[in-house]
Amino acid sequence: MTTFEVAEDFAQDAHLFAELLRAGGPVRRARMPRGLDCYIVTDFAQARALLADPRLHKNSARARELFEAKLPSGQPAQAGVGADLGFHMLNSDPPDHTRLRKLVNKAFTGRTIARLRPRVEEITAELLDALAGQERADLLPSFAAPLPITVICELLGVRAADRTDFSAWSKTLLSASEPEAMQSAAQNMFAYLTDLIAQKRAEPAEDLLSDLVHATDDGDSLSEPELVSMAFLLLVAGHETTVNLIANGVLALLREPAQLAKLRAEPELLPNAVEEFLRFDGPIHLATLRFTAEPVEVGGVTIPEGEFVLVSLLGANRDAERYPEPDRLDITRAAGGHLAFGHGIHYCVGAPLARLEAEIALGGLVTRFPELTLDAKPDELVYRPSSLVHGLEALPVRLK
Repeated sequence: MTTFEVAEDFAQDAHLFAELLRAGGPVRRARMPRGLDCYIVTDFAQARALLADPRLHKNSARARELFEAKLPSGQPAQAGVGADLGFHMLNSDPPDHTRLRKLVNKAFTGRTIARLRPRVEEITAELLDALAGQERADLLPSFAAPLPITVICELLGVRAADRTDFSAWSKTLLSASEPEAMQSAAQNMFAYLTDLIAQKRAEPAEDLLSDLVHATDDGDSLSEPELVSMAFLLLVAGHETTVNLIANGVLALLREPAQLAKLRAEPELLPNAVEEFLRFDGPIHLATLRFTAEPVEVGGVTIPEGEFVLVSLLGANRDAERYPEPDRLDITRAAGGHLAFGHGIHYCVGAPLARLEAEIALGGLVTRFPELTLDAKPDELVYRPSSLVHGLEALPVRLK
């Protein structure tokens, strides 16, 4: 099998990247820009199966060993993200994953999240009011980003004054930044979260982070490194996904005026439209890294033991075998079953919250601004240089 060389700018046209991969088969051996060899899967059925396959592991310690063995000499393992932030459920396998996930599941059930609706509506209204007097705006810093960062920080108990720094560190860590910048952001994040957890231990409040600290102090087996890493995961994943879901959904509608008009005429379609936005141009590009604990056959290809596997969520969700005319936005499509939030035991715990926020944000935006249009040519838009998140650097619009 020949190795597909991944271009440095592959994130700028992620869907074309997935098409090029799929042209050579559902599973391709590839070399990422920084030299990591892996296998990338774009076929929906194979992707769904692999996301739930217990032969693919995520243990962070073993992953670091494989990184060190596979990356070119001198390349830092984990690309400078920092091992101190990696002891969370997304980097673990059962039974550790089961134990860690159990601690947060109750905070993200559909019923629990539904109680947040009034607060999400309130924040959305405040952000829309602030936009109302403007003719032009960048919707990322003015709307798509502050809504989910405010919600997750309030849920976890992060001070309002700290949110700007936290958001900046998060963006650096999830983009293909220079290793030194990523290491600095990781160190700042670790120091901040360690201090915040100490504060929650000394003065617990009614928030999820205090609950996690309390559970640890009550004899649960959550260690201090796990606690810091879980706070990191919940804060970063709890807003990054939704920022890109909202922005990508707005862009999709602005590029398809007929679909936007239909949504305005039939607002009851909004929940289904959110599912189509997730399928059509989801917030996550390649799922977080997995490695084979034993040989695994996928689509006629045997992936040896000890190989990294990347699942293209964007590619799988535009597989014509699963979704006819996959490159066409259709807010009436039966888009359920998409893989935008993953599948299996690592399915995104915050999916109900992301859906709620996107529904309220998008519904409010298109209702408040009936003349909303894109204030740039589509080919002028720039995507974040990341293999994980699929999101724009900016979304300039005209509001009136």
